[in-house]
Amino acid sequence: MQTETECEDNYKGGLNMSGGLYSLEKKEFDKTLNLKAIKPYGDTMNDGKVQISFTLPVPDGDEAVEAAKQLMKKMGLDNPMIVYHHQLTEGFTFFVGYGECVHTVDYTAITVPKVEVNRMSMEEIDEFIEKNIGRKLVVVGATTGTDAHTVGLDAILNMKGFAGHYGLERYKMFEVYNMGSQVPNEEFVAKAIEVKADALLVSQTVTQKNVHIKNLTHLIELLEAEGIRKDLIVVVGGPRITHELAKELGYDAGFGPGTFAEDVGAFIAQEWVRRFGEKK
Repeated sequence: MQTETECEDNYKGGLNMSGGLYSLEKKEFDKTLNLKAIKPYGDTMNDGKVQISFTLPVPDGDEAVEAAKQLMKKMGLDNPMIVYHHQLTEGFTFFVGYGECVHTVDYTAITVPKVEVNRMSMEEIDEFIEKNIGRKLVVVGATTGTDAHTVGLDAILNMKGFAGHYGLERYKMFEVYNMGSQVPNEEFVAKAIEVKADALLVSQTVTQKNVHIKNLTHLIELLEAEGIRKDLIVVVGGPRITHELAKELGYDAGFGPGTFAEDVGAFIAQEWVRRFGEKK
């Protein structure tokens, strides 16, 4: 008859039979926060616990589950566990798994380019423009190229705004032209010239095949060809746009998720004063 300790050892050993992918052996690790080596947090500091989901091009079954676990192991996840799997369609299986990340990141070494702007309310922005510029700033906005999404653009420009944040149309010191979606870059530039725009706001959805990169680059090239790039503040926004990407493409600023009209309005106003001086 086996002792309790022998039974426990056999149970652990049985779980280790599948290539050593999973183990119940308790691991001792430092539970002190170290910003030079941060790991995911599950319920204990530095336990590395993560949840991931993915699809593999294989039929559902035991072999598919084993493939998913081995892939998780190669991703750097110890003790991989598949808690849900379902065949989406013939030959494709969706997985939800848990594991313990073995990698760390030095948080103290990270630097992320950000838009430098002093946050201001709608009233403060209007007052700032009136005092330092003395006239309305003209803003032309559009979702350019083949992009048909206008939710983000409308959230920034439309009078009603979004989530209690009024759009630039409601500001008394902005004159706004919202051209909507799928606007060719040529028409966008022509409108900017027609209304003597001070700033251009481009909304763009990031695409898997990088169509947005070509479209955004093309716009800057058109502005430079017309000789007006230096006279404009050009801003791009979208769900996966970063300030770093925007600067690389020749834009003055890039705004991502969580941006409201006052963020864009404050930047345009402050950047105009910084570049062109007071009361043009």
